[in-house]
Amino acid sequence: MSTPGTPLPAALIPDCTKPEAHHAAYRSAKSDDAIFVCIARQGSRWMVELDAFASSGPTIPEEAVSVLHSAVEVLVSDGTATQASIAPDYISMRAIESEQKAREIAAAFHAAMQGLRQLYIAVPVPRGRA
Repeated sequence: MSTPGTPLPAALIPDCTKPEAHHAAYRSAKSDDAIFVCIARQGSRWMVELDAFASSGPTIPEEAVSVLHSAVEVLVSDGTATQASIAPDYISMRAIESEQKAREIAAAFHAAMQGLRQLYIAVPVPRGRA
């Protein structure tokens, strides 16, 4: 994984197709106090997974999650991913056509989660104002 708060470039997103690789990458993210991100092959397609629970940073606020949710909806509506799940600290997208596209998406969402978390730390949004 990378330095906490630093997004991973696409080439460094771990391939967690094998369960052992997933466990090792998740342990590494936890020990680095970083947002976990990986890709994994599922049949002929790929999945992307991000999990902010691996780090001790603050929860990504609802106002920021709506930005991520909108991006996920676009990827599903244009067929880039056929299944997706998003929560304030977790994103999963499945049935992505290629490893390269999965890496690109994983890196972009990892950077977005890191950036939105950093922005919220620097400029907290008072509850009820979004």
